[in-house]
Amino acid sequence: MRILLVGAGGVGGAFAAIVARRDFFETLVVADYDEARAQKAAAADARFTAARVDASDAASVQALVEEHRITHVMNAVDPRFVMPIFDGAATAGAHYLDMAMSLSRPHPTTPYSEVGVKLGDEQFAKAEEWERAGRLALVGIGVEPGLSDVFARYAADHLFSEIDELGTRDGANLEVLGEDGEPIFAPSFSIWTTIEECLNPPVVWEKERGWFTTPPFSEPEVFDFPEGIGPVECVNVEHEEVLLMPRWVDCKRATFKYGLGDEFIGVLKTLHKLGLDRTDKVRVPSTSSGTLVEVAPRDVVAACLPDPAGLGERMRGKTCAGLHVTGKGKDGRPRSTYLYHVVDNEWSMREYGHQCVVWQTAVNPVVALELLASGTWSGAGVLGPEAFDAVPFLDLLTEYGSPWGMRDD
Repeated sequence: MRILLVGAGGVGGAFAAIVARRDFFETLVVADYDEARAQKAAAADARFTAARVDASDAASVQALVEEHRITHVMNAVDPRFVMPIFDGAATAGAHYLDMAMSLSRPHPTTPYSEVGVKLGDEQFAKAEEWERAGRLALVGIGVEPGLSDVFARYAADHLFSEIDELGTRDGANLEVLGEDGEPIFAPSFSIWTTIEECLNPPVVWEKERGWFTTPPFSEPEVFDFPEGIGPVECVNVEHEEVLLMPRWVDCKRATFKYGLGDEFIGVLKTLHKLGLDRTDKVRVPSTSSGTLVEVAPRDVVAACLPDPAGLGERMRGKTCAGLHVTGKGKDGRPRSTYLYHVVDNEWSMREYGHQCVVWQTAVNPVVALELLASGTWSGAGVLGPEAFDAVPFLDLLTEYGSPWGMRDD
């Protein structure tokens, strides 16, 4: 297996650190628009090589795949670059993995009740091409989407005879401390991606209705997270699990709720009110030359906040990703079970030198690649994690030193 990693930011850097401890691959090419960042990540292992790539250009991805005889392309950049990387891998004849799918576009007239272009629609539209070519595009294989999708497969196969709801519930008790030791506002994941998924209309799936949308931050509920995290208020957020799970797992309803907190929701609402969540460029006078420059407001917000990859030493707490499943157990009796994965920031920093949120995201595609390399997982077309046997994945995740858990309510 010869892997091209596109993106050497927080998640890409953590991916490189994790895969460096495994022996299932021949080489890893770490590529980034900032070649110096790629070189830093590539220094972790003699099997790694650094390269520069323009993730917005399918031809740039294709050229690297062909130059280095890549078999698998791993996408670790913002979802706005999904389609160029996806298409570049396809043209070059490589398999493909990502942790976020192609972007959605809200319904033009009724965005808070009807879906428009859904997450992943552009990729699923090309599923037959991938299948005919005998190539696999394994989509949504981060932590969320990713691990909760594996949990959905496990629940359907081993725990439940009938599923009422597959409810992804993520929360944390993380804090980022400033120089004075007091908590500050600093998102632990890409703010560009966070704005995209939190301010878009959330998607819900119901068997009788199909996919539909609600207003942002709808249907708040308090969910009690395990291992000391405790109760966190969670709200509906647009996310790929809801678009993936019903395609392979029989259920009556699928939802995604995330514990954002009042402060974070307030910041996001303010950004939206001021238009700072926009991705279309605006013209701004340059103070040095007086000429006009073009810049996207969301890119300015991202540039003004700390890089999530560098927050680890200032973070404390745990993050939890999981799936709350309700329905009937294999014995036919009512069952309510939460399958989850918790990562402590102190542990991930000590063991890998990467903060817990990016580490938890990065470990899952490494596990998936190892299963593909061994032939334990195989397939062709555009497939989500639900399309594969969950047990080998969960066993290997535990072998990596990061076990999952299960709680019956």
